[in-house]
Parts: sequence; C-alpha cells; structure tokens
Amino acid sequence: MAVIQFLIQLGPAVMMPIIFFILAMIFRVRVGQGFKASMLVGIGFVGINLVIGLLLGTLGPAAEAMVSRFGLSLTVVDPGWPVGATIGWGTPIVPFVVFSAVILNILLLMFKWTKTVNIDIFNYWHFMLTGGVVYAATNSVVVGTIAALIHFLIAIVIADVTAPRIQKEFDLKGVSFAHATSAIYVPIGMAVNWIIEKIPGLRTIKADPEEITKKYGVMGEPLTLGTILGVLLGILAGFGIAEILTLGVKVAAVMVLLPAMINVLVEGLEIVRKAAEAFLKQRFPDREFYIGLDTALLIGNPAVLATGLLLIPGALILAILLPGNKVLPFVDLASLVFLIPMAAPYLQKNLVRLFISGLVMVALVLYAGTSIAPLYTTAANLVNVSLPEGVSATTELANLVGGATTPLGWLLIKLASIFA
Repeated sequence: MAVIQFLIQLGPAVMMPIIFFILAMIFRVRVGQGFKASMLVGIGFVGINLVIGLLLGTLGPAAEAMVSRFGLSLTVVDPGWPVGATIGWGTPIVPFVVFSAVILNILLLMFKWTKTVNIDIFNYWHFMLTGGVVYAATNSVVVGTIAALIHFLIAIVIADVTAPRIQKEFDLKGVSFAHATSAIYVPIGMAVNWIIEKIPGLRTIKADPEEITKKYGVMGEPLTLGTILGVLLGILAGFGIAEILTLGVKVAAVMVLLPAMINVLVEGLEIVRKAAEAFLKQRFPDREFYIGLDTALLIGNPAVLATGLLLIPGALILAILLPGNKVLPFVDLASLVFLIPMAAPYLQKNLVRLFISGLVMVALVLYAGTSIAPLYTTAANLVNVSLPEGVSATTELANLVGGATTPLGWLLIKLASIFA
C-alpha cells in the first residue's frame, strides 16, 4: 500500500514517464530515445493537465453561478471527482483490487482474451469507487473486491472492442481506453445513434466539426466555436461583459491548446509503440497488443469538447425537469466531457447526436446518483473525505463522473445491497 500510495501521489505526469521508460527499455529502445519518448509522454500529460485545469478552473465559477442563478435546491450534492477518487483509493479493498486487477490483466493477455495492457493505473479509482460503495453497503472486502473487478473486466472488454474504431477516428495507433466511466457509456451512445438513424430529418443533420468548418469557414473552426460557447456560458452564468469575454477567450484557448498538448504526448507514445510492435511481432507474430491509456487523450477533439461545454447548462436543465431527481450538479459539471469521448466515433462525431446522447447519459447519472446517494455518502464518511467549499457535511453526496454512477456501477451496487 505504501508503494501504491507513493506512485499515485506522483500523479500521471511523473508516473507515466517512469512506466514508459521501463517499457522502452523492455522493447529495446536506445536509452537516449527511450528517455526522449518517456519525457515527451510526461510533458504531454503535464500540458494536458494544465489545459484541463484551465478548463475546469475557468468553467467552475461559471457552473456555480449557473447553479445559484437557476435557484436549484436539490438535496443530493455532487462534490466532484476528487471525492470519488478519494473513496476509490481509500477503502480497505484497495490492495486486493489493485493486485487482482494487475494479475487479471496479465492472465487475460496470456490466454489471448484481451489485447489491452492497461497502464492507466491512476484511473483505477473509477472501478474501485464502485467497489468502495459496495463495501460501504455490505461491509465485505470480498464483495467489494468482486464488484470492482467485474467493473474492471467489462471496461477491458469494451476497450478491446472499441480500440480499432477509436484508433481510426482519433488517429491514434496501438492504444485503447479501459476507462471504467467512459467505456460504460459506449453502448448508450450506440443505442442513441441507432434510434436517431430511424428518425427522418434528424438522421440527415451533418454537424461534425469538419462539415461545419467546410460550410462556415473560420466561423466553424474550434477557436471560434470555443469563443461562442464560452460567451454563451458566461451569459447563462450572469457574468459581466469583462468576465464573459475572458471566458470566451479561455475556452477558445482550451480548444486550440489541448489538441497541441495531445500531439506532444502522442509523439512520445509513437516511439515506444513502434518499438513494442516490432519487439512483440518477433515473439508473438499472431498477436496484437494495445496500450491502455486515459481518455484525456480523446477530449481534445473539437466535437467532444464542444459537447462537454453544452452539457453544462443541459445538465442543470435536466436536474430541474427530471421527475424524482435529487442530485444537484455542481463540482463535476465541467467534467461531464469525460462521459462521451469513447462513444463519439459511434455517433459520427456529430455535435447534435453527441449532445442528445450526452443528455441521455446525464439523465442516467442523475437517477443513479439519486438512487445510491445514501450509500455513496456512507462511503465518503468512511474515508473522511474533504468536501469542497459550499458543500455541507450533512448533505447527501453523489458525483457525476466516476464508476459508481454509471449504469454498470449502479447495477453492481444495487445487486450487492440486496445481499447486504
């Protein structure tokens, strides 16, 4: 546990270069090239985290202002993904889940049941959050561990199935995404796309960024789209002119800078990927392997990022309109973009289809959060989480982004609760 906690505290910006340098040495990359590749990966993660931090830091006050302006007074508060990560890494199931997940991944690779080598250790908290809430419900380390591993296993399967399509659509080679939140929403996106294809008029709308740029020129480019969305969010938040314009420029900056940072990471990834491909083909000529990474690499796509921005007011409106919902979207509003990236290729990266699908996903999250709020709050209390400013210690909790409020996480928690 001390080793695991040390690695997690390093964060992906330090942990990933170490992992990639080790991989580079295993795959016989020259030391100098291995160092360059691993550092590019680390620099890419630093850049991605800085830009995402800018996005979340910029949109956070706007989201809070919208919550206040809309006059929402729901009884279950979203305390944000850091609380979810604290629960995920804080319960007694952690050592059992981490080592079991690594061993399970190795066994799946050995028996050719997966192609994904999941090195995205930092995001293990997504499926461990499901296990942590199950532990809170059952007080059983065994049941909590089993629930977390089922969630992990299904995420690995989806990672394998979606990898070819995602690699093609996002121009990323040799990677997959066993992200236990984003992956679970891929079937939802596919189902929504199937329904849209049956609706005359709606199915013919072309709203992917390339089509918009072709039709409207500079008005359809990511920087313009970011400016417009930033200004719109500022207006909805009730900001003054200066704040609205600042928000517009900062969101435009994110739209431009995030893909650039991803390109830096991919440059380092490509060095290791090519060496790994050559090394593995010599020893396993009939096998193909994917490196499992964080979906942060996917949210820089203009269609994904724009949809994530539109989901902020969309989630607040849904919170008001959905009968029976008790969840107040709050800290995680700016992180809703992480629900949709893996489903994007199956929705043709079409802004209209992505937004409709995103609303369906958010509705499911709100109902799941309402359903498991007492158990989620118990889990948070077990690990003594630090709550964000403005969130009362007596309020029930349920985050928007994390494994517990996915359809799969909700199902596992409810099934375990029956036998508690």
